[in-house]
Parts: sequence; structure tokens; C-alpha cells
Amino acid sequence: MSHAAYTQQWAAAEAAVKDLFVIEVPADPPKPEKDRYAAVQLISNMYIKYIQIMRKLEQCYDQIVHPQKRRLLRNLLDAVIGRTLELKNELQGLEFSEYQFFDDILTDLKLTPQDVEMPVPKYFTLERAKVLKEREKMLGSILARIAAETKETAEVEKISLEDAVKLIQVHERARQGRLRARIMKEIRDQEGRERAAALRGEPTLDPEVAALNIQKVWKGHAIRKRVRREREEEMIFLGMEPPPLPSNHKMRPQALAARTEHARRVGQEEHEREYQAALVSIKEKVREVEGPDIKERMQDQIRQWFLEVRDATGKFPDIPDDDDGGSVSIFKEKDPAELAKELAEKDAEGGGKGKKGKKSGKKGKKDKKDKKGKKSGKKGKKGKKGDDSEDEGFVMKPSEFVPHVTHCHGEYTDTWETRDETNNFSQKYDADLIKEEKRKEVEGEIRIQVDELMREELKNLKMAVDRDKGGKKGKKKKGK
Repeated sequence: MSHAAYTQQWAAAEAAVKDLFVIEVPADPPKPEKDRYAAVQLISNMYIKYIQIMRKLEQCYDQIVHPQKRRLLRNLLDAVIGRTLELKNELQGLEFSEYQFFDDILTDLKLTPQDVEMPVPKYFTLERAKVLKEREKMLGSILARIAAETKETAEVEKISLEDAVKLIQVHERARQGRLRARIMKEIRDQEGRERAAALRGEPTLDPEVAALNIQKVWKGHAIRKRVRREREEEMIFLGMEPPPLPSNHKMRPQALAARTEHARRVGQEEHEREYQAALVSIKEKVREVEGPDIKERMQDQIRQWFLEVRDATGKFPDIPDDDDGGSVSIFKEKDPAELAKELAEKDAEGGGKGKKGKKSGKKGKKDKKDKKGKKSGKKGKKGKKGDDSEDEGFVMKPSEFVPHVTHCHGEYTDTWETRDETNNFSQKYDADLIKEEKRKEVEGEIRIQVDELMREELKNLKMAVDRDKGGKKGKKKKGK
């Protein structure tokens, strides 16, 4: 298969993952399923679909040579395997059995039992090939040493010369007897053939008739052979039969496929080495080319923040410590949830003072509320009894792997789904993605240096402002 074929297979697996999000990540919380059979059918369908997704992703990860794609595929594959095992555990809890039978589901989905077998990922053995070889060598050396020790300790049985001669004579006489019996059998068979020929007499068939019979048999055999060959060629031409396999085993499709897979794995190692080298070189290049501009931009941004805060509060602010995030925490875009939390804390602080004056006015209302609370408590107890009598039903346990699957699918959608790779035929690393990643690392390293410089600058500014204030106060006293 080509690079495009594996890319399409990956896209099909991602589409299947997206379809499962309707069940895995519903908009509303799912209702408990009281029918156990319906719950088993739901989990079984999801389990089979995840196995199909896992098989596609495992093949893509084994054969795709792009190093950055392989990293995303590995994360997604591990998450899908984990989710598959979670669903298997759910099925065992529902059916109280370690073995499940999906005959009706396989019939509906038009699948065979081989399609839902859980394969062992190839990277389990390929990535541990060196360790496994060393382990085999160690076991072989141990077994060889044990075998040598047992040979040394084994006692050799000794016999006398007379017993040895007798043993050889017995075997030699048995051999001669078998040979004599075979010769006698051949003589008897030959005599029987001669007697049968004498009884039949000389052949009376005319030589021309014999020749015609031989010609009939040979022509019939030749024509049947030709018709059979022509029929096979016609079926191959129509596409109803596969072409014959080549006589050379190395040129057969299975051997060619195995050779292609091996070549792809070798290409993976080469591209991985190039990718690791590019991580270092591109980071250095970004630091040299973009580092000064990034540093200057950060300094201007922090200086502007100094002036804005001083104009608003009348004094210079302090830069947060590195443990608190440094200057990143100042310019960080906050989520709506964080903003709502901060507003709630401010309201709580501001409302705490106002609540003290209202306490006295609320005392008279507490008695009425207590009476109402007792009545509502009695009603609540009745409602609880009714709820306990009903069966809660089945609800899937929260998954630890669905968030990882969601994250990997989002990264695929944002990065690789619509990316144009027409110029990357060899499927080497993408330099633009490395630049984006390393630019963030360089910004983090430069920001630590900028924070130190700006703390020193802020310290000098505060000292200068304090000195100016002290000088102005001294002039006023002299003038008085």
C-alpha cells in the first residue's frame, strides 16, 4: 500500500471515532438503561467498533513513516486500546462471564469472527526486539550449560566383548534374513508373470490398430489439456480467477508485501533520526533568528504594563515570581470559568460587609422558614422511598481514556485532516510544525531571562521615583 492509502485508512478510523463520540460524549447526561439486554447490545456494538478502529490504527502506525504522524497515532492507539479493555470489563460485569458471543451483531454488521479478533500490536515485539534477542541468547546459554553438565554426570553403560559380538551377530543375521525374504518374493512374482503370459499366448492385435489407439489417447489428452489452459486464461482475463503464482518464491505477492513492510520500517528509523536532528537544529535557528525580536517584544509589553498600572493605581506593580508563572500570568487569557470564579470571589468579599447589617432583619423570618423546612423534609422522605423501590439501571462508568481519544482526534482535525502534503512525497518531518513547537519553548526560555531583567529595571525605576520624591520634600522644607 502507498502513503496515500494509509492516510485514507487513518482518516476512516478517525471518522469512526467521531461517530462514537455521539455515545461517548453526549450533550446531555445519559439516562440509566434498565433493560440489561439493551445495555449488552450497546456495549457490544461499541466494543466491536473499537476493535475495528484499533486494527486500522495499528496497521497505520506500523507502516506510516512520517515521524510526527506516528507520535499522534501512537497516543491515539494507546487510548483506543485502553478504552477497548474498559468496554470488555463492562461486558464481563453485565454478562458475568469472561467470554462473549457476538453472533447476531456480526450478522447485522456483515463481519466475520476474524474481523473482531483482538490482534497483538506489532510494536509490542518490534520495539522490544533487542531485549527479546538478548533474553533468548541468555536462555540458550543456560540450557547449553545445563545439557553439558548432564552429559558429564551421565554414566556410560559398559558391556563385555562377548556380549558385544553376540549383539552384532543378532543384528547381522536379522539383516540377511530380511534381504533373503525380499529376493525370494521378487523371484515368485516374476514366475507368476511368466505363467500368466504363457496362458494368454502371443498378442493378436494388429500394429496399425494399436497405433490408432495410441493416437486417439494422445490426441484426446492434448486437446483436453489445451482446452483447460484456454479456459483458465479466459477466467483470468475476465477477473474471475487470480493469475498463477510465479515459480520464484521471492516474487510472490506475500514475499513482496513482507519486503515492502520491512523497507517501510527501515524508512521509519531513518526519518526518526532526521527528525531528532531537526529538533535541535531548528530550535537553535529559531533562537538565533527570532530570539532578539521576541525578547524586545516582551520587554516592550511589560514596560507598557508598568505604565498602565502606574497610571491606574499611582504606583508600579510587582512582577509575579517564577513559581506563580512570571509575566505569563499577567497576559494570560483567562477562560470564562476562571473569570466567573474571580467575580464570585469579589462579590463574596464585597457582600460580606453588607450581610452583617442584614442579620438582625432576618431573625424574624427564620421561624417561618424552619416550619416550612420541616414540612418539606417530610415530603422529601416520602419521595426517597419511591426512588429506592425503582431499579436504578445501568450507566457506563466514567472512562479514563475517552478524554485522551478526544484530545488526539482534535489534534488530528486541527493539524492533519486538511494539511496539504503534495510536496512531501517521501513523508519526512514537517519543519513548520517543529518551528511552532520550538518557538513556544524558546519563548519560555527567553521569558525567564526577560523577567529577571525587568525585575532589575523595575527596582531601578522604584528607586528613582523614591529619590525624586525625597528631593521634592527637601526643597519644600528649605522654601518654608
